[in-house]
Amino acid sequence: MNIYLDITIAILLSMAVSYLLVFPVMSLAVKWKMMDYPELRKIHKEITPRMGGLAIFGGAVAGMLYIRPDLPYIIPICIGAFLIVLTGLLDDRYQIRPIFKLSGQVAAAAVLILSGLKIDVMSIPFIGMVSLGEPFSIIFTFLWIIGITNAINLIDGLDGLAAGVSTISLISIAVMALAIEPQIAIVYLCVVLIGSNIGFLFHNFYPARIYMGDTGSLFLGYSMAVISMVGLFKNVTLFSFVIPIIVLAIPVFDTLFSILRRLINKQKIMMPDNKHIHYQILAAGFSHRTTVLIIYAFSAVFGLLALLFSLTSFGISLIITFVILLLLHLFAEMTGVVYRGKRPLIGLFTREEKKKQKEKS
Repeated sequence: MNIYLDITIAILLSMAVSYLLVFPVMSLAVKWKMMDYPELRKIHKEITPRMGGLAIFGGAVAGMLYIRPDLPYIIPICIGAFLIVLTGLLDDRYQIRPIFKLSGQVAAAAVLILSGLKIDVMSIPFIGMVSLGEPFSIIFTFLWIIGITNAINLIDGLDGLAAGVSTISLISIAVMALAIEPQIAIVYLCVVLIGSNIGFLFHNFYPARIYMGDTGSLFLGYSMAVISMVGLFKNVTLFSFVIPIIVLAIPVFDTLFSILRRLINKQKIMMPDNKHIHYQILAAGFSHRTTVLIIYAFSAVFGLLALLFSLTSFGISLIITFVILLLLHLFAEMTGVVYRGKRPLIGLFTREEKKKQKEKS
């Protein structure tokens, strides 16, 4: 069967199953009291069902059963996904302690590593191929899986944000895997998740009727970590170490800047706050919906830059690197990491805007 027909059927099937599963999942969430209640740090005002990630997971499973990608590590990947979803469900129901939540992620990562799926060779820009060797490959793989899993989990703070950002990142990976050097199995993994996310977004985009909860955000984070490993790190002839980081720049750097900010302010690293990128854009006066769309746009720009970085010459890559660093600096200023919360670059733009308005008046 034609690859593009397979992709179309898989994405539509995943989308339909995810969309339809939301209705029974909402009923179960109410029955099992898996609800998200308004509180001081949260944006929403209504009691809302969570556990919607179960619908995303169901949609992905339906797509996988149809398309059956030929991937060497597919069984351990699926076992790890089940462990992650189970961990998320337990957290959505019982609000388990962080150490138990981390244990579930470590167990999922251990399954992958024991199966042989590790990041053992990388291509670093301007340096070349680097072999990690053990135990560094094991340590790096653990950190990557757990780091990306929690990065998606942390960015899940506004309606439709985590699902949309991960979808844009998955589209970027799918385009690279299809256009540059065909990796059809990776494309299949991406499209079933893209379809599941879109089906769920019909219910989750502002104003959301259901939240994905940790069931969804942990599953999406785990899936993004795995796909970037088998689709980007493993293809060392084309993709360098920075490509998956650029693709996932929004969740990755939001997490890193959060850790740095808390260290600078002498706060506990695991302590939640309202300094994440989405909260900062909201605080600037943008609406809930516009804030989400702005972050979508940022994600799309980073995805495009990752694609260009993997295709272009050395000179163009340097220019792209400069643009990426500039965007990351703006990002750091917005999240209060640099200059003790000062915003010199943002201040420059706002001063110019005020000057233009003054000249017009």
